[in-house]
Amino acid sequence: MCINLWVRGGSPRPAGDPRFFDGTYIPWLTVAALTNIPASQLMVTETATCLTEEGSHRSRTLLPGTLIIANSGATLGVSKILGVKCCANDGIAAILNICKDVSAEYLAYFINTKTIHLREVVATGNGQPNLNTDLIGRFHIPLPPTKAEQEAIAEALNDADTFIESLEQLVTKKRHLKQGAMQELLTGKMRLPGFVRKWEERQLGELGTFFKGRGVTKDQSSSGSFACVRYGEIYTRHNDYIMNFSSWISRDVALTATRLQYGDILFAGSGETKEEIGKCVAFIDNIEAYAGSDIIIFRADKSDPLFLGYYLNTLPIRQQKASRGQGDAVVHISGGALASIQVKFPSLSEQIAIAAVLSDMDVEIAELEAQLAKARAIKQGMMNELLTGKIRLI
Repeated sequence: MCINLWVRGGSPRPAGDPRFFDGTYIPWLTVAALTNIPASQLMVTETATCLTEEGSHRSRTLLPGTLIIANSGATLGVSKILGVKCCANDGIAAILNICKDVSAEYLAYFINTKTIHLREVVATGNGQPNLNTDLIGRFHIPLPPTKAEQEAIAEALNDADTFIESLEQLVTKKRHLKQGAMQELLTGKMRLPGFVRKWEERQLGELGTFFKGRGVTKDQSSSGSFACVRYGEIYTRHNDYIMNFSSWISRDVALTATRLQYGDILFAGSGETKEEIGKCVAFIDNIEAYAGSDIIIFRADKSDPLFLGYYLNTLPIRQQKASRGQGDAVVHISGGALASIQVKFPSLSEQIAIAAVLSDMDVEIAELEAQLAKARAIKQGMMNELLTGKIRLI
């Protein structure tokens, strides 16, 4: 391969010195900043900060079109193309003077198929793996015979990336719209047509009863075919309401667990911080399912469970739950503490209407996320075929 030189970026020392950093002279690219660039975006178009002119003299300036690769940190082995003139820190390596019959974009796409290999096999060091320029320079990259074919492959993959990025942006937009709708509808700031009745202020405990789940160990969570929710899954798998299950228990275990009813609200009874304590999800299914220990169950009277799932995770309610959490290393909250939370509730018909609006938005987001997952899978398939020569474009 005709590549003249692998080089490493340079970081002015000492770090944070105002003589060098937070200037306006030239964009400053750090390896940490690469974590904010999505995988579907090959081009680096901006940086978060700039260096001073004096700082630029203590770094390495790279030109637009330069291929870079992270040689340390969370993005180790990730390659991008510079779209701006910038200075780069020493966590970034660059290829200078790529010969004219080699496409930098093709190289970047190929390198990004080998990121795991670069991290786990090529990189040296245990606690903080590192790719030095010698290791990178010895990495073999198979090339199509002509630059035209390389560019055709890169263009096809770039088209796939453009489509993926458009879907990512649309998903982000829809999530923001939903978040805005929740802030308006779940606080009564905005009312749906036909609803004018004042919301009632009450304590949560006045609206139903609280009781606890019973023990299901981690080993028991894959022992059978009956659906179960463990408290950690409330944090990691569910938002507002349960859409699917990942734990399945045997009949013997189910006999010792707490069976759920349609409409139950499940609160995590413990967590690592007060900010996450008491996250809840609504059970809105009719299948036989059970709750493990450290889950607090709220069974409401004459309330819409889907509305409760959304409403009881809003910021004002989360703040109340945080203020009632007890403990340091592990924070706990009791059913009694949850019962004392102050809530403002609309009528049942308005609850149902609000929940329907938010649920429809969730469905739209889920459909877009499915399209996004499919687009990513198609691109991965294209890379597997085009970057190995299994399919030829020219």
